[in-house]
Amino acid sequence: MTQTLSRRAFLARSALIGCSAAASPLLTPMSFAAAPWDRRLVVIILRGAMDGLDVVRPYGAAEYAALRGQLGGGPDQGAADLDGFFALHPALAPLMPLWSAGQLGFVHAVSTPYRDKRSHFDGQDLLEAGTASLSGVRDGWLNRMLSKVPGIEARTAFAIGHGEMKVLSGPVPVSDWSPEADLVLTPQAVRLAEMMMEDDPAFHAALSEALMLSSGGETGAMAETEADSGMMALPAPMRGKAHLKVAEFAAEQLRGDTRIASFSINGWDTHNRQDKAIQPALQRLADTVLGLQAGLGAEIWGKTAIVAMTEFGRTARVNGTGGTDHGTGGVMLLAGGAIRGGKVYGDWPGLA
Repeated sequence: MTQTLSRRAFLARSALIGCSAAASPLLTPMSFAAAPWDRRLVVIILRGAMDGLDVVRPYGAAEYAALRGQLGGGPDQGAADLDGFFALHPALAPLMPLWSAGQLGFVHAVSTPYRDKRSHFDGQDLLEAGTASLSGVRDGWLNRMLSKVPGIEARTAFAIGHGEMKVLSGPVPVSDWSPEADLVLTPQAVRLAEMMMEDDPAFHAALSEALMLSSGGETGAMAETEADSGMMALPAPMRGKAHLKVAEFAAEQLRGDTRIASFSINGWDTHNRQDKAIQPALQRLADTVLGLQAGLGAEIWGKTAIVAMTEFGRTARVNGTGGTDHGTGGVMLLAGGAIRGGKVYGDWPGLA
């Protein structure tokens, strides 16, 4: 029998998370599942392959400075020191009070079995399926987990927007919601364009910027970063503040009967000028975590675990355009009052 990643993840991380147990700067629809237990779980898919070596920087590794050059750096470059070896990207500094309170942690050098590294879509599909391969997969690991819990029902069934969270796809009923948005391109059209251009970073970046500009989202500094991979064609309402609406709505549901929420934060495919390109996505991630904390309130926050994961990591060495290319190991973010944070977990394998 194939052992699923979901089972391994829940068993391996159960000591960390106090629960019972695939890239535009836009957000895909979010899904909710109502359940009888009291703990809350938020699963965030960071689509586009977030660079874990930039987000949680191993500045204490001897090879790091030579591989990263000006892209990265430790506390002397503005990063927040975590433990004398790892430092947090300056854009996530607003989360440091959570780290100090033991409500923020990371698991470094983690990955799925995906090793092709060319396709964000395949990488995300495998991440959300939670299996060793995609052969015969028809549901997501979170939906399979829900199938083991009695009394599951979708309190409200509604769908606004397009796309799906495959991690929650399956026979167990869930409800869907997304911020209001006008669709510019169908997901099928975007996927076809991505597949055609994925092997060429230059064309990929050009497509990304074109998709972002056509979406009517933020322009100016964000457009110049080429941060988008355009994986999901959902324009951001309120000029890029859709993530705040998602966090607000998720918190509202989790204060009630909802126990699990899952959504995406996109914009992590940083092949070019990563020092600038990664900033908007990190800001959205920080805003989302803090928005959930504020919206949940102290009591529910204390029962909540947030897990943010990405399809694969990025190369340790910077490429010729100041970015990073597709790699293997990445980093997982944990947050919430129900985790044991204040620590970077995992066996560090080195950068050589």
